[in-house]
Amino acid sequence: MKRLFPLILLAGCGPMTLADAERDCFERARLAQQPRGSVMVGGTNHGAVAGLDITISSDYLSGRDPSQVYDSCVMSKAGQPPSRPLYDMPGWKG
Repeated sequence: MKRLFPLILLAGCGPMTLADAERDCFERARLAQQPRGSVMVGGTNHGAVAGLDITISSDYLSGRDPSQVYDSCVMSKAGQPPSRPLYDMPGWKG
């Protein structure tokens, strides 16, 4: 078992599948396009509860093109270019 442990660790270091990389990188490109956020309002027996969650990426702050963010992200995660451009992906609203 001691000899298998390093191999198991190395198995997780390889590139991910293209589909997984495209899914992860699609979200990163969305954050490069604009910040995301949510507001929570509710109540408990002890009074009102409110919360705010905002996510702003460094890609957005630096003005990077979401398509370039997507392409470079997929290449780095999967070791190959995306199967199609970001702007042709279902669900992309540019």
